[in-house]
Amino acid sequence: MRKTTYTVIILAAGSGSRMKSKVKKQFMDFLGKPLIYYALNAFQHSPVNDIVLVTGKDAIEYCEKEIVEKYKFTKVKAVVEGGSERYESVYNGLKEVNSDYVLIHDGARAFVDEKIIRTSMLGVKKYKACVVGMPVKDTIRVVDHELYSAATPKRSTLWQVQTPQSFVTKEIKEAYKKMMEGDRSDITDDAMVMERYGNRKVKLLEGSYDNIKVTTPEDIVIGEILIQPTFDASRKIKEKIKKVVDNQKE
Repeated sequence: MRKTTYTVIILAAGSGSRMKSKVKKQFMDFLGKPLIYYALNAFQHSPVNDIVLVTGKDAIEYCEKEIVEKYKFTKVKAVVEGGSERYESVYNGLKEVNSDYVLIHDGARAFVDEKIIRTSMLGVKKYKACVVGMPVKDTIRVVDHELYSAATPKRSTLWQVQTPQSFVTKEIKEAYKKMMEGDRSDITDDAMVMERYGNRKVKLLEGSYDNIKVTTPEDIVIGEILIQPTFDASRKIKEKIKKVVDNQKE
């Protein structure tokens, strides 16, 4: 009986403009290693068979030598050029995938763990299309063009979507091909591509509130706490709280 195979596409081609850094966020030093290291490391030590890393054209050689070779990420089968938009990067990555199922993950989500990866792998095998996410904690309001509140969706129906987003490889390839031939101006994630062009409903599975996307400088502070061992994280939290209290006293 043939073994079921899984590939993950890790996206690291973004400009990271909101990070306000000269260094692209996926290559920023994060506790002694480039940020992209952490997502790659999680999948390297997961049951996933192969990794396709998508990055900017000018970063391919750097990724191959300074990340893949340096840290011995043996599951990386290809480092490919991304596009100016996320969907273009995914499309390029999909060309390198021949497995039964594919997981698509944002490299800036450095805190993905084995539980989330396994949940995605089991979920896609069962539901054929799934994404991880978490229920929204806050009340969400829809606003009009003048920023007045126009509607308040029922919070119990709202989830914040994360990655990995996982699909049958053949189906997501076909959906992306159709999308690339049509209107793609409002596409923001892979689930939208599948729902619109693949005609398959996408199942939401519980990820983790820790599975944040590092986008702004504030996320770096949160990320340092999440990635450190528990005792160290506790110390950092106490130090930050003390600083806030001391500032208030002043």
